[in-house]
Amino acid sequence: MLFVGAMGKSAQLGLHTWLPDAMEGPTPVSALIHAATMVTAGVFMVARMSPLFEFSETALTVVTVVGASTAIVTATIGCVQNDIKRVIAYSTCSQLGYMFFAAGVSAYSAGIFHLITHAFFKALLFLGAGSVIHAMSAEQDMRKMGGLWRLIPVTYVLMWIGSLALAGVWPFAGYYSKDTILEAAYAAETVAGGYAFWMGVLAAFLTAFYSWRLIIMTFHGAPRADAHVMDHVHESPKVMILPLFVLAAGAVFMGYVGFESFVGQKAGEFWGEAIAVLPHHKALEAAHHVPAWVKYLPLVVAFAGIGLAYVLYMLRPEIPGLIAARFQAVYRFLLNKWYFDELYDFLFVRPAFYLGSGFWRTGDGTLIDGVGPDGISAAVLNLARRAAAVQTGYLYHYAFAMLTGVVVLITWYLFQHTG
Repeated sequence: MLFVGAMGKSAQLGLHTWLPDAMEGPTPVSALIHAATMVTAGVFMVARMSPLFEFSETALTVVTVVGASTAIVTATIGCVQNDIKRVIAYSTCSQLGYMFFAAGVSAYSAGIFHLITHAFFKALLFLGAGSVIHAMSAEQDMRKMGGLWRLIPVTYVLMWIGSLALAGVWPFAGYYSKDTILEAAYAAETVAGGYAFWMGVLAAFLTAFYSWRLIIMTFHGAPRADAHVMDHVHESPKVMILPLFVLAAGAVFMGYVGFESFVGQKAGEFWGEAIAVLPHHKALEAAHHVPAWVKYLPLVVAFAGIGLAYVLYMLRPEIPGLIAARFQAVYRFLLNKWYFDELYDFLFVRPAFYLGSGFWRTGDGTLIDGVGPDGISAAVLNLARRAAAVQTGYLYHYAFAMLTGVVVLITWYLFQHTG
C-alpha cells in the first residue's frame, strides 16, 4: 500500500494519467515540480523506506515489475505524441519507471542517482521546449514546427545536450545513472530483474528514438508553420536561456561527478545508514562485474534509436505516415495512450456521475429537500392558504365567528360552574 501511494505520486502505470495532463500548466512549473521534485518524491520515499521493503520479496517484486512496465508502456506512448511537452512528459513517466525498478532490485542508490541526473536533463528539456514554444508564438504541436535550428541555435544546442543525456549517451549524465540501473537489474539474477533489464533496454531504444523524433520534427526540415509565425521566431531572452546553461552543465557533468559517491567506491561512506540493504541483495555490487555486452547494449540501442529516427524523419519522412496507415490499429492504440483515459472513464467516471446524479435527485432532492426545507415550507404554505381562506372580508362572517366564540365561551363557563 505504501508503494501504491508512491505510484500515484510518481506517476507509475495505472496511476500515471495525471502527469501528462499536468504538463498543460506553465513550463517552468513542469520543469521544476513535475520533472525534478514533486513526481520523484515517491522514489525518494521507497528508498528511505528500504528497511521495510527489504524484508518483503513480494513488495520488491511488485516495485520491479510495475517500474519496468511503466518504463516500456509510457515510452511507446511517447513515440507517437505530437505535443512537444507531452513527449517529454511521457519520457518523465518512463524514467521514473527506471528509478523504481532500480529500487525493486535493491539498487536504491542507483535509483536516487538517476533521480538526481534526471532532474538536470529533464528540466533542461522542459525549459528548452518552453523556449521553443516561446519562439513559436505559443505553438506546441511539433507538426507545425520545423526549420528552427538556424533561427534559435542556442536552444537547439541545449536541446541536443538534454536529449543526449536522456538517451544515455556517454559521457552525459544519463549514461552513468541509467546504465548502472540496467546493470543492477541484470545482476539481480531474478525473473523480475530479467524482465526489468530487457524492458529497460527496449525503453532505452524508444527513448533515443522519440528524443530525436522531437529534435528533427522541431528543428529540421522545411518550416511547417505559417509565414506570420516564422517571421516572429526569435531566440529567448537571457532570463530564459541562462538557467538552461546551468542545467546543461549538470546534464553533462553530474554523472561523472556523482558516480563514485552514489554507486561507486565511496557509496558506503556517502550513504551511511540512510539506505538499508540486506546482505543477500547484492545486485548493485554485482552490477560492476556484469559481462561487457550488458554494459554496452544500452549504448548500442541508444544509437540505433537515434539512427532510426534519422531514417524515418530526416531521410525518408514519408515512411512514418505509411507505417501509421499500414498499422492503423496499433498507431491509434498508442496515440490514444493505450486507452487508459477511456477505460477509466468507463470504469470510474461514468459510474461516479451516475451515482452522483442518483444521490442528487433521490437523496438530496426527494429525501432531504422533500422532507426538510422544501417539505416544511410546502406545509407552511398549505396551512397559510387554508388560514387565508377563512379571512373572507365579509362583516357578517366575522360577526358570526364572534357570536360562535361567545357561545363557546359561555358554554364552557357554564360547564365549569355547574359541574
